[in-house]
Amino acid sequence: MTAWEDLVTTALLGTDRRPPTTGGPCREAPVALLDEAAVATVRRRAGLRPAPAAPRPAPAPADPRPALPAAAARRLAMLLSDRSGAAAGGRRGASPDLMELLPQWLAAANARGFAAPPQALPALLDAARGRTDLRPAALAFAGPRALWLARLNQDWRFALRAAPRGGAALPGPEDTDGIRQLWQEGLFAERVALLAALRVRAPETARELLAGTWATERAEDRLMFLDSLRTGLAAGDEPFLEQALSDRSRNVRTTAAELLSALPGSALAGRMAVRAGACVAVDHTGDGPVIAVEAPPECDPGMERDGVVAKPPTGRGERSWWLGQLVEAAPLSGWPARLGGRSPQEIVALPVADGWQGELHAAWCRAAVRQRDAEWARALLGVPGAPEAGGPGAVSLAERAKLLGTLGGEERAGWVAGFIAAHGLSEAFQLLGVCAVPWSAPLGRSVVDALNIARDAGSYPWSFSGVMGLAERCLDPAEAGRLDALLAIPDEREDASPGAGGYWAEAFQRLVTTLRLRAAMLTELDDRAS
Repeated sequence: MTAWEDLVTTALLGTDRRPPTTGGPCREAPVALLDEAAVATVRRRAGLRPAPAAPRPAPAPADPRPALPAAAARRLAMLLSDRSGAAAGGRRGASPDLMELLPQWLAAANARGFAAPPQALPALLDAARGRTDLRPAALAFAGPRALWLARLNQDWRFALRAAPRGGAALPGPEDTDGIRQLWQEGLFAERVALLAALRVRAPETARELLAGTWATERAEDRLMFLDSLRTGLAAGDEPFLEQALSDRSRNVRTTAAELLSALPGSALAGRMAVRAGACVAVDHTGDGPVIAVEAPPECDPGMERDGVVAKPPTGRGERSWWLGQLVEAAPLSGWPARLGGRSPQEIVALPVADGWQGELHAAWCRAAVRQRDAEWARALLGVPGAPEAGGPGAVSLAERAKLLGTLGGEERAGWVAGFIAAHGLSEAFQLLGVCAVPWSAPLGRSVVDALNIARDAGSYPWSFSGVMGLAERCLDPAEAGRLDALLAIPDEREDASPGAGGYWAEAFQRLVTTLRLRAAMLTELDDRAS
């Protein structure tokens, strides 16, 4: 083994820096190194001494889920065998990117409760090893046999790390002794998994468990444990979170304050409402009502205890930084009474004096996302067809995407469809990313119509490759028939980019082929007789 390691070291360093130990003057060093490696390889394979046979591993556990239909199993093998993907920076052609369809196939198979074919498990684990985004769905589909295989192959050990307790079942809420033992003796990942599971089934038990050892936990562990309280956050968590506001770790204090501010009836939310209300008011002294802002002059100890970070990031003023944190943490339900009984839409429409509008509206955006307030989100998003691409309150497309997340799926898709109809696709990529899959019919039509308009403009399709990729994965497969008219190469205008029509026809061909393939995938999964 030492000789082999020396050869590997020489190969890594290069024969110029570390010549091989053998080889005559007439032989080049790289050739001599390869010859040595060939001889060492034969020795490693054939020069093993007989030894007692190792005990057989325990049989793989049974998977009680139903087997895949035969056609779906063949489709899975095809998806797993395609590792080429799109050529980086090159022309994609008209063929679908099969690896990009694998996440969608796995989601559909998991939703139907199928078990993975045993012969597909190695390829499935290899795919999940190379793509972390695949791991949750791939491991759920692979089931207990994947963990059995992972114990036999170092390359697949990620599956054991991803599974709580290496795949062993967590104790149920009624197993108090098992819960207590795992919480006291388990690894950190096991304790996090236990806490997360209990928050779903028995939130009070999880909180009591955490409170019992809180004082002895490390700061970084306390932060991770505290983050688990986001699941099922309720008024009963307030006393524990209030105590966490005095934690010695600033990150823990900040997270506790954020969670408390998401409870509009909490004492912290009330304190923040008083502070923010003292900074924002309606001024009637001019020609019309205007929102006047007076940022806090200092960050006192009480504000810091309630999660306000005193030191601003580079480039931000202190007072505007403090104001944004106060408004973000204050309950949105209190602003109508504070600002003259106006609705959120009327409040957002009011002018803001002295250049404070961006800061104030951005803080309201963050508050609407944190408090999941759909009414305020609608007010801040504004009308999708407004002349300006930015809404009355959102300061960026990222903020608008977060605000859309507070709305229901149908309303969200309708808003984005209206935005695309008014402003095209150039600013819609982030907004499309928060819409449910498959896209609703109005949203799908708006995307296809905008792509058609871009094609008619005579430019190349590469500027829209991101949206086209989303359409391949998210457009309803039923829309494929409506796209046949876009497959022909259009007559090129005089001012069009050379060959653009052919590239667009190829892109639409790939889109139609992918949609039909997605439809076939779902049909195969639903065909029990195959």
